[in-house]
Amino acid sequence: MADEDRVPWQGWRRKGEDAGLPAAKGPGSRRPFGATWWGRAWLEALEQRARLDPGRLSRGRSYARRGSVVELTVSPGEVEAVVQGSRVTPYHVTVRIRAFSSAEWDSVLEVVSAQIGRVAALLDGELPPEVIDDVRDAGLELLPGAGEVLTHCTCPDFAVPCKHSAAVCYLIADALDDDPFALLLLRGRRKDELLAALRTRRGTSTAPVATPRTPPPAGIPAIAAFARHMTGPDVPPAAERSVVGVVPVPVPPRPLSAPGVPAAVRVLDPPRSSGVDVRDLIALATDAARRAWELASGDGDGGLDLTFEQDLARRAANALGTPELADLAHRAGISARQLTTWAVAWREAGPGGLAVTIDEPQDVSPEAVAEALEALPQATTEANRVTAGKLQLRLGPDNLWYRFDQHFSDWTLNRPPAADPHDLL
Repeated sequence: MADEDRVPWQGWRRKGEDAGLPAAKGPGSRRPFGATWWGRAWLEALEQRARLDPGRLSRGRSYARRGSVVELTVSPGEVEAVVQGSRVTPYHVTVRIRAFSSAEWDSVLEVVSAQIGRVAALLDGELPPEVIDDVRDAGLELLPGAGEVLTHCTCPDFAVPCKHSAAVCYLIADALDDDPFALLLLRGRRKDELLAALRTRRGTSTAPVATPRTPPPAGIPAIAAFARHMTGPDVPPAAERSVVGVVPVPVPPRPLSAPGVPAAVRVLDPPRSSGVDVRDLIALATDAARRAWELASGDGDGGLDLTFEQDLARRAANALGTPELADLAHRAGISARQLTTWAVAWREAGPGGLAVTIDEPQDVSPEAVAEALEALPQATTEANRVTAGKLQLRLGPDNLWYRFDQHFSDWTLNRPPAADPHDLL
């Protein structure tokens, strides 16, 4: 086998180091396998679809964790490895997977080359998970199925797989973590061969023969098409007479009476490789639908100009009284108690209420707070805040007064603002 067809991989220990029975404890004794999407996909196929003995796989996993596999090489259609067992002389293991024939690879390339985005990713050195679907569309499976993982070991154990072979099967996941194209190599096609074939297909693809374009019809000017519905000096008198069968201008559909949840997110889960939780997707889609509804119905601007704090308070106001508020606070890095205060301020008074809630006291002239002192003669003042016991009035930058009540150690806005502080008492 040619050297260029071999992809060497180094295990936990190098050949010749610490030969003998692997240690039961130490580095790697509890480490996981499958750090990438391709590594995890291999493990899932190995444990769920390949129908190998679960007990033997478990023992092989322990051997792999202990560093028994000292050398591993991936070649077209097979993996060769050196495994240190209980004897001084290591064992030689071979794991074979059926390689696709040339005709089968042609079918795979035919499907893959039809996906422009897939071809671009492959030529850029990436192997997107969607390639599995492309191979399946060609009537094949990229990951091994039942009976496709064949093992051989020089140890005296006649079980299939033996623990040494099973250990190598698990270490293949590490090889795929390092280079997912190793999976294509196991199916018989090296990375450079695959990319060369794709480039050839792109270069020899037949472009459609250009045909003479028929000039588009002259059409009717828009002002003439809608002449029957227009009045004024800008409408040419002859325009209306030149249009036959003018239809009424369609009335734009009215938005729904209330925002809803996009139907697609309820039935279409995001791809597993995306790392997106379906609950988060539903929450974001529902929020986007609410903002779009506000724009369509004229009930607000959809919050397009909100700051981070304002948008967070807006979303929290919609989650008041639900477990989603605590989750939102955790993701935002603030306490649920603080976010609840923000949410109440937003619900009662919008951006102005949130501003006087989170901003530090702002210096104002004594005349600005004089009216509030008249309403609360026993009160104390601090900048724009007038406090009397557990009641506090704050003057906002919009020259409106906001009432806060003290609950335990928190000041909470509890009603809409007013221009006259007497209206808040």
